[in-house]
Amino acid sequence: MDVLVILIPVSIGLGILGLLGFYWTMHNSQYDDPDGDAERILRRDFDELPAEDR
Repeated sequence: MDVLVILIPVSIGLGILGLLGFYWTMHNSQYDDPDGDAERILRRDFDELPAEDR
């Protein structure tokens, strides 16, 4: 039972750390375009060569 004195505050602290990390990503606009990369890679005009090398 003595280990719960350590584990409960550590788990609460990790939960708060996770919430702060999530808040930080929301505040820094990390989730603005979740579908953009997925749709961009499937487009036909995608080419690995830069436009000047064509």
